[in-house]
Amino acid sequence: MAGTLFLLPVALGPADSATLHPPATLETARHLHHFVVENAKSARAELKRIAHPQPLQSLKIDELPKTPSEAELAALLAPAVTGNDIGLMSEAGCPAVADPGALLVRQAHRMGIRVAPLVGPSSLLLGLMASGLNGQSFAFHGYLPVKDAERATSLRELEKESRRFKRTQLFIETPYRNQAMFSALLASLSPETQLCVARELTTTGEWIATRSVATWKKSEAPDLDRRPTVFLFLA
Repeated sequence: MAGTLFLLPVALGPADSATLHPPATLETARHLHHFVVENAKSARAELKRIAHPQPLQSLKIDELPKTPSEAELAALLAPAVTGNDIGLMSEAGCPAVADPGALLVRQAHRMGIRVAPLVGPSSLLLGLMASGLNGQSFAFHGYLPVKDAERATSLRELEKESRRFKRTQLFIETPYRNQAMFSALLASLSPETQLCVARELTTTGEWIATRSVATWKKSEAPDLDRRPTVFLFLA
């Protein structure tokens, strides 16, 4: 009988993971011996945080290649074919959402391996919940273009779409470019558009605010430099 690919959420920052995961999720994670991860070092730190009972060096922890071939994905899933359960872990939050782990999940479906998502923190849903923006219609766009002109064009197009469909637009940025993204949002969006900044969710640095762009322009800019942030807006 084939094993299961469990999708194991990871703490969003330096927090006690045991307080962020339901008991059933922790119980499942602590019984796993095979893992596919984005980064082995941070995965070991997370497994230590959740008090995995086995010595970490005894666990099988394989890193997911940045651009894995189908053969590499199949090899990573080989333990499940022989009856072993596998845990998939992202760097932070829920695996396979804004994360290359989605490729492994797709391959598991191709191979007939059961996929089981586990409950845990998701910065995207937590940010949407706390924003006060439209939770009935929303879209996540990952990373926007880096170049100033292309980013501004993308923001204006997303604002048009938001206005037309009353849709909340969500996206993230590489933390060291957060300040540039915040400046671009104020420069590109209409004054009445509602903008939410959700920083370091579930950590001691958590800070969330939703204001109109016009109000943001009159306020002191938040410190977002190198601090994981979700941006949301609704026109």
